[in-house]
Amino acid sequence: MTAALTAPTPPAAARASGAPRQWRWLARLHRPALISGGALFLLVAAALVWLGGPLTDASAAAWKAYNACGFTPRCSYDQSSILLYKDVYNWTTIAVLTVPFLVAAWAGGALVGRETESGTARLAWTQGVSPARWLASRLVAPAVLTVAVTGLLAALHHWAWAAGRDRIDTTKFWHDMATFHANGTVPVGLALAGLAAGALAGLLLRRAMAALATAAVTVGVLWAAVHAAVPYLWPSVTRVSSLEEGPLGRGLLVGQGVLTPKGRAEAPCVNGGLDSCRDTLTDMGATAFYRDLHPASHYWPLQLVATGILLAVAGLLTYAAFRVLRRTTGTARG
Repeated sequence: MTAALTAPTPPAAARASGAPRQWRWLARLHRPALISGGALFLLVAAALVWLGGPLTDASAAAWKAYNACGFTPRCSYDQSSILLYKDVYNWTTIAVLTVPFLVAAWAGGALVGRETESGTARLAWTQGVSPARWLASRLVAPAVLTVAVTGLLAALHHWAWAAGRDRIDTTKFWHDMATFHANGTVPVGLALAGLAAGALAGLLLRRAMAALATAAVTVGVLWAAVHAAVPYLWPSVTRVSSLEEGPLGRGLLVGQGVLTPKGRAEAPCVNGGLDSCRDTLTDMGATAFYRDLHPASHYWPLQLVATGILLAVAGLLTYAAFRVLRRTTGTARG
């Protein structure tokens, strides 16, 4: 296996001119993916601009007319605009969150996996490009493109969401998990981790489809891990309320329950106004409800910490990819 990837030592002159040729070769080799990816980006970006502009205005006007109806039995308002806004928002949110999976699949299946499977990588090494520079060319330019595309889509999503806030009654809360991720920097960090995971999978498996699937699954695992860890990445605040009021406070929920003389306990019910609930809480010795949560002011700290963790993972995966390449080709630094 090692012999199949053994890299020849390129001449010094060839090494000096290898990088520019690699950029051109990379663009030609992946032209179909770049064209289709660019078309998809423009489509999603246009949908987000439409969502945050005319569609938000139409939906907000429809909600204003609906709220003015009161209890009027016959009232006219543009329901189709309300439903269309909801559908476009949901689909564009899914599209933004799908980008890291697409990046990982492309990196594993085509960017690295296909070249190691077909022998194109070894051909590049015989043309004056060291293995390390070959891998760097497969990571640097795609990483810049990934940051630009994913970052712009996330920024447009945040802008479109903010345009409907306080104007459309069904606008998602900031702490809705799909909205939380699509509105910030997490997709950028996840996409870069997916790029590195795809490169590593391509070098290890040397099979395009296997690397594609492995990279996509890795992104899914990372996304699930971030989703589960987000509430604990920043200190939460606690809201204490009376038993009659029930748990109070809106934001990203971390936990809630009741306060007793022995400390915190799980709440068997949350409506202290009901006789049955009040009696149960009295038997427990409960004195108040508590709720641990993140207010809106914690949004960016949570986003940036989560993104920082993902960038660290991306860095580790990139380092592992270069180590694997060096071990399998038997080369020193290129």
